[in-house]
Amino acid sequence: MATLLCAIASAQPAVPSPTVSATAYDPAPWLQDLDQSQQALATKYANLEWAVFEHETDLTALFSETRQRIESATNPAEARAAFDRLARKLGDGHVRFQWQSQQEPTQSPTADCASLGYDARMFGAPVAAFAPGFAPLVNSTSSEFPAGTLQVGAYKVAIIKIGIFTPQGIPALCKAALEALRISPDSPCDEACAERIAAWASDRMTNDFAAQLRALKATGATLLLVDVADNGGGTEWAEAAVRMVTAVQLRSESVGFVRGAHWIQAFKEKEAALRKAADTASAEDRSFLSALADRVATYRHQAETPCDSTAFWRGERPNCRWLGSGVFATGLLSADSAQVHGKSWASDVFTPAKFNYPEGVWRGPLIVLVNGSTGSAAEEFTAVLQDNHAAVVIGAPTGGAGCGHTNGGTPTTLNNSRAVFEVPDCARFRADGSNEVMGIQPDILIGLRSDDGVHRQAIRVKAKLPDAVTRALRLKN
Repeated sequence: MATLLCAIASAQPAVPSPTVSATAYDPAPWLQDLDQSQQALATKYANLEWAVFEHETDLTALFSETRQRIESATNPAEARAAFDRLARKLGDGHVRFQWQSQQEPTQSPTADCASLGYDARMFGAPVAAFAPGFAPLVNSTSSEFPAGTLQVGAYKVAIIKIGIFTPQGIPALCKAALEALRISPDSPCDEACAERIAAWASDRMTNDFAAQLRALKATGATLLLVDVADNGGGTEWAEAAVRMVTAVQLRSESVGFVRGAHWIQAFKEKEAALRKAADTASAEDRSFLSALADRVATYRHQAETPCDSTAFWRGERPNCRWLGSGVFATGLLSADSAQVHGKSWASDVFTPAKFNYPEGVWRGPLIVLVNGSTGSAAEEFTAVLQDNHAAVVIGAPTGGAGCGHTNGGTPTTLNNSRAVFEVPDCARFRADGSNEVMGIQPDILIGLRSDDGVHRQAIRVKAKLPDAVTRALRLKN
């Protein structure tokens, strides 16, 4: 899930206490952490090539400037601010330093939803629903997926809000899961327990989204607008949701992966799972699974073959390909396949299959609303539709978070400050070959400003809807 970076406001320098010297700050440990951060970026950062040649970052100069800021700092807060500035300068929503005060507790959580990280603040508020004339649809799923209709000329437009692409932004789903699974909120809850809760909540979320789409169809609406403005991302549930809002056979984005231990282990586990599934499969499926396992072995070999990033620090391209390739945002297959339906191993080859979603619940013309706070999985959702010519995208350019962290990611704990440095271990590439971290450019640009209230933004959106409707109808035909 995308975590958009926020600047840490500089406080007034604290007056030193009688027992603490004003010269107690020592830059040396912070500089050691900076060196460790540079090494992590040089070996683990999926978007390193993009940062240099597309974002036009002079990496050597950036780290030199950061070093100077740390050396001239007078307290730890100013040193932390230098690190945070470095992360912002990279322009990637998935790059951040997580300081100790921001880190999750290390003790085993209970099954209390807040302890498990369920937080309604993740949920992006509706924008299109504030357009004048919007008629809300009130039913049992309205809190998860606020919806309604809006008349645009001769056409009734259905509007649905996806505030986040994970149940973790909807605590009510967690509470329902605890009740259904008969788990007490104050009981210990390890990783397996948390996964059971998340799986139940994801299934309910899928069913409720489908139900809300069907309810919108029943209104007689001609077009559907999916509002993902202020949606910061989520999980691979986005690839299930996107296949529910269109009848177009979607092909997902290709994924580049960082060479090294993280992906080596992932491919080892995937190959083993496929070969185990092949052992008990039918002859046809055995051949299919064995061929996929052989492909995964080639990906593992790529992950085992390093690419030296030294050239990037000179503003040059290395002689090797920085990222491995061959996989997709949906796993080993770029599109749904009838061959995997109902198979116990389906999600091993096509990740959306884990959500048991119905395809093409909405089959009509489609519009997607985005803004500068749309990121990560919400960008994935939007990019897939735009690349497959399945929707008209309106709004403001998205934040540019792109692919994030797989299987826990590759965090680096800095030796002195104990901050956790996070960089994405994957990159999603669009149909034209561009890196999704560049953000999504709308087909119809709307001047949505981050400091505008939702009513002002909604008025601007409504003014552009006639054009969006025309283009969406033309696209569908």
